Amino acid sequence: MRGHRVQCLLMGGQACVFYGAAEFSRDTDLAILASDENLDRLKAALTELQAETIAVPDFDIAHLLRGHAVHFRCRHPEASGMRVDVMSSMGGVAPFPELWERRTTLETPVDGVVDGVMDGVGPRKITFDGVPLGALLEFRNHACRSSSHSMVND
Repeated sequence: MRGHRVQCLLMGGQACVFYGAAEFSRDTDLAILASDENLDRLKAALTELQAETIAVPDFDIAHLLRGHAVHFRCRHPEASGMRVDVMSSMGGVAPFPELWERRTTLETPVDGVVDGVMDGVGPRKITFDGVPLGALLEFRNHACRSSSHSMVND
């Protein structure tokens, strides 16, 4: 996505990992800016990944603007079988331009920079395996505080 300058944000299970979730999602969820130019860049990136639409609706800006997700399966040997879910308009979440302004940018040791991770806005509404992100964050913070106290049983 980065090589094609797609304006998108990582969200869902993989984004939750950056906020402390212990499990890794098997798909990649992306929030994207629904503009003609950005969709052209996304199409180029998906073509490079040899991605095919695997469910309805078709990959169309009108579906994205109505709040539908478009699902893809990658066939490129380095990403074979990876599922990519693309969304643009999500209920209860700020519009993409606002999310883009509040995004988190991360550096990774392998790939360099992850341009945008959804910032956890409205974490009570963002879920990971049905658990609100806010609850995961609270649990992680509590576990970190608890682990700093040594408990020994006789």
